[in-house]
Amino acid sequence: MLWAIIVLAGLGAIGAATAGYGPDQLSRSGAVAIASAYTWALAARTGGRPVIFGGLALLVGVGVIVVDKDLLTTGAAVMTCVVSAVFAVMVTVPAVRSWQAAREAVIAVLVAAVGAVATVGFEPVISLARFEYTTLGLSLIGALAIVYRLGAGLHGLGTRGILTVLIGSFLLALTLAYAELLRRYGTPGLVEWLFDGVRWTRANLGAFPRPIEALLGVPALTWGCHMRARRRQGWWVCAFGVAATAPIANSALNTTITRTEASLAVLYALVVGVLVGMVLIRVDLSLTGPRGRRGRRAEEATAIRPEPKRTSALF
Repeated sequence: MLWAIIVLAGLGAIGAATAGYGPDQLSRSGAVAIASAYTWALAARTGGRPVIFGGLALLVGVGVIVVDKDLLTTGAAVMTCVVSAVFAVMVTVPAVRSWQAAREAVIAVLVAAVGAVATVGFEPVISLARFEYTTLGLSLIGALAIVYRLGAGLHGLGTRGILTVLIGSFLLALTLAYAELLRRYGTPGLVEWLFDGVRWTRANLGAFPRPIEALLGVPALTWGCHMRARRRQGWWVCAFGVAATAPIANSALNTTITRTEASLAVLYALVVGVLVGMVLIRVDLSLTGPRGRRGRRAEEATAIRPEPKRTSALF
């Protein structure tokens, strides 16, 4: 309850500062409150020392406010974004059924969205592309380091797990490089046709979902949570969920689009990603599970691989 109050108070402070109320440092104070709460929660969830790390995050945040240097506020924004992205993945729980997997994806997106508010609350001075790549890379490293322990190391991967990690890495690299690949090797007609589709979507639907979120991050969260109820390799799939939570956590920093468009882009990516994840779940069950409705219900009844509840430590 106290944790929720601190997060809500931080959101309220940032909202008041955005509306033009309160002192100059109100926005950063709200960001420090959320960053400290998220750090505390991530440490508690991963079996660390929440009091020490939460307190350290609070002290660092206060120092950033007092010193008030662009380098420090930008560094605080980076770490807030990374902690939010990793925590959004770690807060999920195994999902026996498809609709529960979709619920976990929604929860992760909401947690990352709160992190986005805290990240922009620090008012960092950034190069957007460099910030996005840095936070995504650090988030992926952090998530994989935790999952390495949760998934019993590399020997716990198995053939399917290794294949999943390789495919996920390939898709991550492809989605990051797709614009450059189109520019270098795409025909002018194809490039123009794709850009026309993006422009039409933004003009008629208000936003265009980011491919890395819709085609990799959210599907990885959906499918990974479903797999975790059956096999520990599901954690390795979930690790690629930071491909959604990290971009969401820094989405509010893009000043070339409105906040409304950024929110709609996240919503569309969530919808498309959950649908893609549902397809992956169905394909997985068709290849590895029993046939027919009765067989699926029997499989769900046995999918009870234990994990601690959402508010307990994973280790």
